Parts: sequence; structure tokens; C-alpha cells
Amino acid sequence: MSGRAASPSLRPRLRSALVLAGLGALVAIVAVASLGLGAVAIAPGRVIGLLLHGRPGPGPEPLLARDAAIVLDIRMPRTLVGLLVGAALLQGLFRNPLADPALVGVSSGSALGAAGVIVLGHAVAGPGPIPFAALPAAAFCGALAATVLLYAIATRRGRTSIATMLLAGIALAALAGAGTGLLAFVSDDRQLRDLTFWTLGSLSGATWAKLAVVAPLLAAILAASPRLARALNALVLGEAEAFHLGVAVERAKRLTILAVALAVGASVAVAGPIGFVGLVVPHLLRLTIGPDHRLLLPAAALAGGALLVAADIAARLVVAPAELPLGIVTSLVGAPYFLWLLLRRGAVLDA
Repeated sequence: MSGRAASPSLRPRLRSALVLAGLGALVAIVAVASLGLGAVAIAPGRVIGLLLHGRPGPGPEPLLARDAAIVLDIRMPRTLVGLLVGAALLQGLFRNPLADPALVGVSSGSALGAAGVIVLGHAVAGPGPIPFAALPAAAFCGALAATVLLYAIATRRGRTSIATMLLAGIALAALAGAGTGLLAFVSDDRQLRDLTFWTLGSLSGATWAKLAVVAPLLAAILAASPRLARALNALVLGEAEAFHLGVAVERAKRLTILAVALAVGASVAVAGPIGFVGLVVPHLLRLTIGPDHRLLLPAAALAGGALLVAADIAARLVVAPAELPLGIVTSLVGAPYFLWLLLRRGAVLDA
């Protein structure tokens, strides 16, 4: 009897383990493909061999030395940044399938902060290169300001209106875009090239040095986000209901705002504003595995990383040897999906 009684409780755990294992395998496959595909194609067997054994010793065959440099020095940091950024765009924290950070102005605010450092950094810090750590800090401040302002506008009497959030997000994105445009107007040629990176989004600038700066921050956010799962599950029922269930609603909202701002700020700092990753993945997962954030958040992190790296592969291959901006690829996928969400019966905006 005890075995029979215990079996139903094991089923959700087994299902969760199978879902996460499948997504983990998908991430591994996409990562190997990312390391092997590009202007120079490298066989999966050689990619896996380099990952297992590392850089070859002195005097290797020239092709092996070339492949090692491409995989370990160029494509590896790019792939890891893609996995982290895709995982960190945790749209599930916004508690609504339509409230993507790119759509509600958070990414635009983050990009404005980074653009300010690119164009005005030398005027403040003086001559010499601007420390890369300044970019995540400025991008985070921009994302935090946009997120706090967004929630302040959209929240009345303790209730956050998603309709107001989306409309206010459009206005905030327009204001941030105007600020970024003004900075582009007063920038020089080098600064303008850097700004193009931010406005279109790309992983081409990823290096081990940049990864070392943003990886600890993004990893900390991803590790801490499951702690919000219980509160987010309760908040789905409404803020009053969550309060009666023992959730510290305001504290949970503050932590959510901080997590979103940190994740978007760090992601924009290293890859530019990339939209719709946080829209497509969590909503599809909600339809397939349910709304439980204890499973949804880690599953969305894995699937988001896989999607962004897959989009980066497409950006490298579609117009090879040139490269499409990553933001264009994700928008081509995400914008039609967003329209489908709006037209789908039941996907109405709650007032």
C-alpha cells in the first residue's frame, strides 16, 4: 500500500527530471553544433575531442592547431555567453506571457545605460579604455530604472495591470530609443560602430574576458531564481491571495524587479538588446509542462539558452561568410509569435 501511495508523488518528480534531462541534452547538442559550425566547419568528433582533451601540445598538425584556436578561443566564449544570456532572460519572472523585457522597455533602458557609457564614458573617466565592468553597471542601472518606473506606473492599489505595463513599456522604449538615438547623433565613428552593436544585438564580441565579468553575475541570478518559485506560483493567483498564503508580496516584487534588472542589464552589456527570447520560450513551456515555476524557471533557462545559441548559429550561416545581427533573427521568430499570442482567444490583456 505504501508503494502505491507514494507512486503518485513520484510522478511529478520523474516528469520534471525527464523534462530537465531532455532540455539538458538539447543544450549539449546545440552547444556542440555552435562550436563546429561557421565559416570554418569542424566535425563534431573533433569538437568533442578538443573539449575532452583541451588544447593540443607543441608540434600538432597545423589543421588541429587551427581548429583548437577556433573552438577554444573564438567559439567557446561566444557559445557560453549565448547560453548564459538566453538563460538569464527570465521572462517568467514577469508573471505574464506578454510582458517580455524587450517589449516593456527594460531592454531599451538597459541599452541606453550602456550607450551612455560608450559615448560619454571618456568625458567622465578621461582618456584610456573604459573598463568593461562599467558597461554591466550602467546597463543594470538603466534596466533597474526602467523596471521600477514601469511597475510604479502599472501598479494601482496593489494590483499590477499588464495592459498598462505594455502601453507604458512602449512609451519607455520610445523614450530610451530617443536617448540612444541622440547619443548616436553626437558620437564619433568608433562610438557609432559600438552603438550599432548594442542596437542590433550580437554575440560576435564575446571574449573570455567579457565572459569572466558577466558570468558570475548571471550565474548568481540563475542560481537564486528558483527561490522565487513559491512566491511566483502564489502571485499567479493574485496579490491578495498570495498574501493570505503567507507570501511577503512586496518583498517578492522587489526581489523580482532586482532579478529582472540584473539579468537584462548584464545580458545587454555583453550581447546588446536581444528581444523575444523571453517571450517565446516560457510561454511554450507553460503550454507543455504547466505553470509551476519550480519546474518552469530551470526549464526556461535551459530552453532559452538553447534557443539563443541556435539563433546565433542561424545568424552565422544564413548569409555566410557575412553575419546577420542576432537581434534580427530572434525578432523574425518572436514578432510573429507575439502577434499569434495577441490574436489567440484567451490571450487577452487583463486590466
